[in-house]
Amino acid sequence: MTELEKKRVVITGLGAITPIGNDLASYWQGLLAGRSGVGPITHFDAAQHVTRIAAEVKGFDPLQYMDRKDAKRMDRFAQFAVATSQQALADAQLEITALNAEQIGVMIGTGVGGLKIMEEQQAVYLNRGPSRCSPFMVPMMIANMAAGLTAIHTGAQGPNSCPVTACAAGSNAIGDAFRLVQQGYAQAMICGGTEAAVTPLSVAGFGSARALSTRNDEPQIASRPFDRDRDGFVIGEGCGILILEALDHALSRGARIYAEITGYGMTCDAYHMTAPVPGGAGAARCIQLALKDAGVTPDQVSYINAHGTSTPANDPTETQAIKTALGDAAQKIPVSSTKSMTGHLLGGSGGIEGVAATMAVHQDQVPPTINLDNPDENCDLDYVPNQSRALPVDVTLSNSFGFGGHNVTLVFQKYRN
Repeated sequence: MTELEKKRVVITGLGAITPIGNDLASYWQGLLAGRSGVGPITHFDAAQHVTRIAAEVKGFDPLQYMDRKDAKRMDRFAQFAVATSQQALADAQLEITALNAEQIGVMIGTGVGGLKIMEEQQAVYLNRGPSRCSPFMVPMMIANMAAGLTAIHTGAQGPNSCPVTACAAGSNAIGDAFRLVQQGYAQAMICGGTEAAVTPLSVAGFGSARALSTRNDEPQIASRPFDRDRDGFVIGEGCGILILEALDHALSRGARIYAEITGYGMTCDAYHMTAPVPGGAGAARCIQLALKDAGVTPDQVSYINAHGTSTPANDPTETQAIKTALGDAAQKIPVSSTKSMTGHLLGGSGGIEGVAATMAVHQDQVPPTINLDNPDENCDLDYVPNQSRALPVDVTLSNSFGFGGHNVTLVFQKYRN
């Protein structure tokens, strides 16, 4: 049996709904300007919570993308996915028709799915009894519905799935979509990650785990990856979507190409439910696998979009993983955490960070790590502090690591004939 020829895979469309902008242009401009999207929680009364800040999406109107009846039957995480996918398809000028629908798929990851509807319906159940629970509760709650509803609203009938790998889910979705196109199972994929978990129960649970920043009086400086004064992550919400296409398909329709996706690495620490393995061996191996998959050497890497959560555990561990994986080259490579501006979108983070990594390649600009005033002594790389940087960007890596020990690295490269 002969091995199938691997297809080259390019990115032709991008969409973003984020705490710093509800479309690609405003998101990217916000990143380059170092704008924080963190503020006091407005989605619910957080007075009783230890953490009362979050990076919320502002001014999102689902009725710009769907009718009122459909919007009422979707949890916010699914609304984000459908809306952002429509943005990305329009950006790619990719029209889904009866002729190509079966060759275009959807892969959208999420960490927790419809938590908001679950919390609301639990209150209905307790206060008014089981007969008053909504028949839409289950289809609104389940995590795969972002991918399912995106297919329904776009007409994409190809491969469709939903990775649920905590904070690695969005990057797993992009990597899995890359493999499907690379191996010829789809001509194009709508892929990324979405999350809307700024809810009372979510913020309470993460708060009890002491994972969240409690810098409630200074929300804009609460997310401070790699800084010695960091005290936990800031929860965020939103969605990032990429349109991946087989190169020949993109060229045949004259599509604009942002970048090429060339590598996907995936490992597990097999160590602890929430803590990374000390020294970051699993993450380091993941980065090395992605580089090997892409055929890229450490000295060719131009920029790394770090997982960079602003937690005591992640930041030095990820720093060590980068140094282990890239050796001497690590000291020369700009590394930044856009979570300093967007907060941590959990399963959505890999989506918006995949968009950022693609734009870095396309625009030859690297977003900063804001609020980095006093670097941790165990975080000693070039984290692009506080100011974005213009430089030639040929290869970017995007790291995502999730509870359960999931590690994912993606490789994006400048497209060349």
